[in-house]
Amino acid sequence: MSKTTLSESNIKLQRPLWRDYLELCKPKVVLLMLLTSVIGMLLATTSFVPLDILVLGNLGIALCAGSAAAINHLVDRHIDLKMMRTHNRPIAKGRVEPQQALIFAFVIGSLGMAILLLFVNALTAWLTLASLLGYALIYTLFLKRATPQNIVIGGLAGAAPPLLGWTAVTNSIDGHGLLLALIIFAWTPPHFWALAVHRKDDYAKADIPMLPVTHGERYTKLHILLYTIILCIVTFLPYLTGMFNWLYLLGAVVLGGGFLYWSIVMLVSDRKDAPMETFKYSIIYLMCLFVIMLLDHYLLPVGSAL
Repeated sequence: MSKTTLSESNIKLQRPLWRDYLELCKPKVVLLMLLTSVIGMLLATTSFVPLDILVLGNLGIALCAGSAAAINHLVDRHIDLKMMRTHNRPIAKGRVEPQQALIFAFVIGSLGMAILLLFVNALTAWLTLASLLGYALIYTLFLKRATPQNIVIGGLAGAAPPLLGWTAVTNSIDGHGLLLALIIFAWTPPHFWALAVHRKDDYAKADIPMLPVTHGERYTKLHILLYTIILCIVTFLPYLTGMFNWLYLLGAVVLGGGFLYWSIVMLVSDRKDAPMETFKYSIIYLMCLFVIMLLDHYLLPVGSAL
């Protein structure tokens, strides 16, 4: 047996490292979700969130989100090998076997659900389960391969975290909690389509019908601008409904202006870096917008005038 074959055999016999399982959970995505979940909790009350709800609620949500991400890795393992962005993922590269990934996803998903049911409330648990199934099964198994509108429809699952945080505290679905989810729902298409434009060749190679593959870059860039305008309008609603005050409105206008700037740059210029810069800005946009919500909530009394 050659040295190369022996080396490959040794690699296969090694137990997968903990960081491979952590990578299955898409930790950067989950951390962004947890930021919106925590802020959803804090916005749901004028006092302090009980420590057990804050810790256990977000732990349960994080475990379920990690489970959905692991299933996404499992289902997409064949197309991941065809894409530069994903070809080195643990299952695609064989560092984690599909059966191991499935068991891992089941265990952490079940643990997350148990924590939410036992220590938080049933409403949050079932909404989290719906979000998990929406992303892991409906989006990953069907929508992603079926329609260029996949990210719009599938965005419902990704919009849930702030609502989950809200229901964890209140045990009820409130209009303001739904507004938080609506913002992320409107944010998702321009956020993800910017990345899809940058990775158009990858998606074409993997035969995934992302909008820039099926309708072209110009069409996609126009829709990024249109959805960014929709997002800006949606972000005014929390101010108009009295949920937030002038500080939030100022932040929404400034941050929205930045998003509009990058979406216009994408549409009218030939800058090669514009799609990725738009994608990066969209992440900063969402993080800053939710932090400003929190500042407005705690620093200004309800109904503070401009």
